[in-house]
Amino acid sequence: MATPMPSVPFSALLREKASSSNEPQKKSREDYKKAKELEEARKAGTAPAAVDESGRDINPHIPQYISTAPWYFGAKGATLKHQRVQSEKQKQVARVGEWYVKGIDTTKIATKYRKGACENCGAMGHTKKNCLERPRINGAKFTGRNIAPDEILPGELALDFEGKRDRWNAYDPSEYQAVIDEHKKMEEAKRAMKAERLEKGQEDTDEDSDEDDDKYADSVDMPGTKVDSKQRITVRNLRIREDTAKYLRNLDPESAYYDPKTRSMRENPYETTGRSHEEVDYAGENFVRFSGDTVSHAQTQMFAWEAHKSGIDVNLLAEPTKIEALKREFMVKKEEIKKGIQHGILERYGGKEHLQAPPKELLLAQTEQYVEYSRSGKIIKGGEKQVIRSRYEEDVFVNNHTTVWGSWWNSGQWGYKCCHSMVKNSYCTGVAGIAASGNLLTLPPPSEVMPPKSPVPFSKEETKKKVSRRKRRESTSSSSSSSSESSSASSSSETSDDEEEIKKKRLKLAIEKEEKDTEIELDERKRKYNSKYEAKAPTEEEMEAYRMKRKHFEDPMTDFM
Repeated sequence: MATPMPSVPFSALLREKASSSNEPQKKSREDYKKAKELEEARKAGTAPAAVDESGRDINPHIPQYISTAPWYFGAKGATLKHQRVQSEKQKQVARVGEWYVKGIDTTKIATKYRKGACENCGAMGHTKKNCLERPRINGAKFTGRNIAPDEILPGELALDFEGKRDRWNAYDPSEYQAVIDEHKKMEEAKRAMKAERLEKGQEDTDEDSDEDDDKYADSVDMPGTKVDSKQRITVRNLRIREDTAKYLRNLDPESAYYDPKTRSMRENPYETTGRSHEEVDYAGENFVRFSGDTVSHAQTQMFAWEAHKSGIDVNLLAEPTKIEALKREFMVKKEEIKKGIQHGILERYGGKEHLQAPPKELLLAQTEQYVEYSRSGKIIKGGEKQVIRSRYEEDVFVNNHTTVWGSWWNSGQWGYKCCHSMVKNSYCTGVAGIAASGNLLTLPPPSEVMPPKSPVPFSKEETKKKVSRRKRRESTSSSSSSSSESSSASSSSETSDDEEEIKKKRLKLAIEKEEKDTEIELDERKRKYNSKYEAKAPTEEEMEAYRMKRKHFEDPMTDFM
């Protein structure tokens, strides 16, 4: 740190000049050299550090622009006070332990009523409406007697961030003395009970003694252990460096899976090599976990946890013999209760003779059929192939059929094999149906048959004319042969005329229907449901009407029609 130069204000220099005739002398080269050597010695540690006005050392390595105070600060020596928070700018906050004072002030009690006090009790700090004292018949305002002490008005505390969130602020430690006294009384009572047991010659079986607390040490979280809410379980995750790593047992990527997070390999890594469990030194964690007394130990641990839940304070690690005795007693009682329930059911409902049958091993396990299974449970040799079933119902015969639909096929159609019927869900006709279908196969192929013409409705006049013509034909047929020839010619001409009239009427009706359909197509709101679909073929008249009314888009005169 460079030696700070005294930065004296100009007004101070003028006052000094007025008071003393000697002007401040300029430093010589030797003085600058001595100041420089002192600064180097302080940085090297051979000379003591500079001291400020409060007696604290100043670090010599602080730069000069930081250690030198400004001229308006008025510093006359080495100081760092200008770098610290000034007292006038520092916020004054409440100290630790300061809190709002509550209660009543019993040191000063007024003797007469004061203006602004409570009209009921006479105390300052609240009004009559908020007074908690019993309402008086004549308040203290009118009587001036029995004036209550004033309430202490809480002042304002300037709390900082920590002070506002201090949950133990204003806590009185003397309040905890009651808890300490209660524990002392409990300890004295335990000592007295223990002394009485020793006098009577009984053993000390107090489970809450200090020896038991040291033995269990459930509340201590020791390194290398995993503390559970029920019991403390020690888990070893690290391996000895001399042991072979599990992932190096078998480098085949298809072998057992190694979990790097938990450092566990549950399956046998040598399973694909064909070596048995006895030939290898490590067969997976599942083999170690479920071999020997591991299963029984796990069952005992489960029993200890269940007993701890039910209120029995036991520990498998501390008292294994006690746990084993309790478990044996529990299993005996459980078996007795089970036998008692079974005996009661048999006495009430009977059926004891059915329980005296041979064991299931003799009834179901003996067979002459040889079946060989693999390790995964698949059948290698022997055994019948399992029939693959679908999710639909199979072998369901309906309407007296002996076969299912689809068991017979002919000419691109499916049917029933029992009667050769091509109609699904039809009644079975048996051999007669087969013979009938055989006769149909010998017939020639059916020729193209014209679709039936749709009937055309006639009016009453047309029906009367038709009846009269029929009568006329009958009368002409009963005449002579000469007359019959002439009548036959006339009747044929009449029938041809009738057919032409009928065709014209049918064509007229078809045209009207086609026009009506086109109107419906234009206005979809008038069209009925499924009105465009019919299950019959169109007639000749309907086709002619369609051709007549069809719009020819290639015709140049279409827009002028």
